[in-house]
Amino acid sequence: MADEEHNKPAARSFLSCATEVARLMDLGNAADVPEARRARHLAHAVRKPLLERTHLPEEFFAPLLAAAVYDPDPSFCRWFVEPAVYSFGRRRVMTALLDYLRTGTEAEQAGAKRAWYCAHVPLRADRSPAYAPDGSRDPAMDESQEVMAEWRETVRRSAM
Repeated sequence: MADEEHNKPAARSFLSCATEVARLMDLGNAADVPEARRARHLAHAVRKPLLERTHLPEEFFAPLLAAAVYDPDPSFCRWFVEPAVYSFGRRRVMTALLDYLRTGTEAEQAGAKRAWYCAHVPLRADRSPAYAPDGSRDPAMDESQEVMAEWRETVRRSAM
């Protein structure tokens, strides 16, 4: 019972994040789905439409990253990270996750670590229309060596 009570605030946070992404996609709030399954239902509903977009407006960035961080399942947070990486670039996504790691709550730091793994998703032109018609994209969007070094240093310092 204690574990169940402990997980309720996190589940509600994920639900609010998934609801916001669904709202931005004009997909509704799935009020007819039981609350216990609503967040995952919304995440599933937005997954494909997010990847099919050529471009995501700026207003999607923070909600996508929040949904990825608050998603309690490390297998599914990729559904929010991957479209963010394609649309906004690996560097920007990793920088936002680094900010969660540095300044977030314990739950947000744990979520950032789960999402960090997904931020390394291989990018392929055939996977997303976010690429130019010739299959190219600005390499600066995905240059992340510096951010990865900062991540490692932050993790090292927090382990001391």
